[in-house]
Amino acid sequence: MKQRIITGAAYITLLVGLLALKWFVPGGWGSLGFDALFTAVSVLGSLELLNALKEVSFPQKVITVAFCAIAVPLYVAAQTAMRLGFLAVGICGLLFATVLAGINVFDHGQSTIRGTMTCFMTILYCGVLSVMLSSVNHLAENSTAAIILLFLVVILTDTFAFLVGSVFKKWLPYKLAPKLSPNKTIIGAVGGVIGGMVGALIAYYVYYGMSLVPKFGTPLVYSGTMPAVVSFMLIGLVTSIFAQVGDLFESAIKRECQIKDMGKILPGHGGVLDRFDSMLFGCVIVLFSCGMLII
Repeated sequence: MKQRIITGAAYITLLVGLLALKWFVPGGWGSLGFDALFTAVSVLGSLELLNALKEVSFPQKVITVAFCAIAVPLYVAAQTAMRLGFLAVGICGLLFATVLAGINVFDHGQSTIRGTMTCFMTILYCGVLSVMLSSVNHLAENSTAAIILLFLVVILTDTFAFLVGSVFKKWLPYKLAPKLSPNKTIIGAVGGVIGGMVGALIAYYVYYGMSLVPKFGTPLVYSGTMPAVVSFMLIGLVTSIFAQVGDLFESAIKRECQIKDMGKILPGHGGVLDRFDSMLFGCVIVLFSCGMLII
């Protein structure tokens, strides 16, 4: 528990520092701090996943990790220069997929079809979803609000799910996914959704307070029909559900591989994917909600 608290405190300190960098450094340069974090998530996450699955050859691993290493920087460069970030990553992904298929053909003794499919999944799970994290960081409008929303919703989803599940599991012991994660309960998941909405509410008022700061504050750009705070809470609700699905997906991988944690880089928390599994799924909702649909 002591390790978990220390690592958690360091994690929160890092996020606050990156947020301050994004907020105070003009010209978009401050956003590069989060981009560096998401690149690390992509690379380290791919290594953890490939090491856990143990079904890929060395050439397949090199190509897969190489894509995950360049995906976020490529997106940022193409998006900043031409607003074509996803197109650049898509073309790059097709090229790397072709190389992986070629490796399977010419190194079929060591590089199996199963290994190739594992690499494709790793590219999508670690590489592409990390790009979507970076895309939240580079929204044309409200990117700071979206980042605050995403991190607070995911953090409070995990926290409320744990607390509510721990308190009420004696009276409501019904399991959420007993074959994947026996300790997770339905009441804990409900608590997680409540926590996500609370996180969204806090995110709204934190950003609203920031927007009042002279010179650095930027008002929320909003054209929805309902109050902005209600939109935030609805996004928080759906994001919380997706975040918990991401957590269960990670549990399914670990159950399949018969391991407790994806890695040991974060003492008390496991690996990078153990910390960011919910974030990788939740960012999809925040990206499309804040970028296209509601805000």
